[in-house]
Amino acid sequence: MTSKRGFTLIELLVVVAIIGMLSSVVLASLNTARGAARDARRAQDIKQIQTALELYQNDNGVYPISGWAHSSGGTNWTNLQTALAPYIQGLPVDPINTGSAGYNNDQYAYSYYASGYGGSGRWYMLIWELETSNASFEGADGSTACNGTLFHYGNGSNGIVTSGGSC
Repeated sequence: MTSKRGFTLIELLVVVAIIGMLSSVVLASLNTARGAARDARRAQDIKQIQTALELYQNDNGVYPISGWAHSSGGTNWTNLQTALAPYIQGLPVDPINTGSAGYNNDQYAYSYYASGYGGSGRWYMLIWELETSNASFEGADGSTACNGTLFHYGNGSNGIVTSGGSC
């Protein structure tokens, strides 16, 4: 009678397959958690930007710069950062910060707009995108300009959120 030592090739392949399946489930869960963590950071960043904008407006009577500014780069973002320097150490940027604007699907950048619509510098909006659906942000977003125009780039399910200050 011979004694059997070790594992057969089939047994090893089964164990490797099981470990592979478990690893893929864990990695998928981690990716969702990472996206949710980036979304939490985005919400915090936007709140910091809004606070700085409100402090600027309180001191100057208007919101800074006119036109669009995007965190993905450009002169206007630098100008906005300079204007808000006394109120915020540095303007945060989106954790992914890809794309040219935060109002199209999969454009992870912060976008700022202030101008016209009832008075220059009296109203602004910030547009940003979530990676994971969040009804509390998406269902209550929008920014109303001084003339009553509502800007709402998100549709409640595409992850795009519009926040702002109104007259």
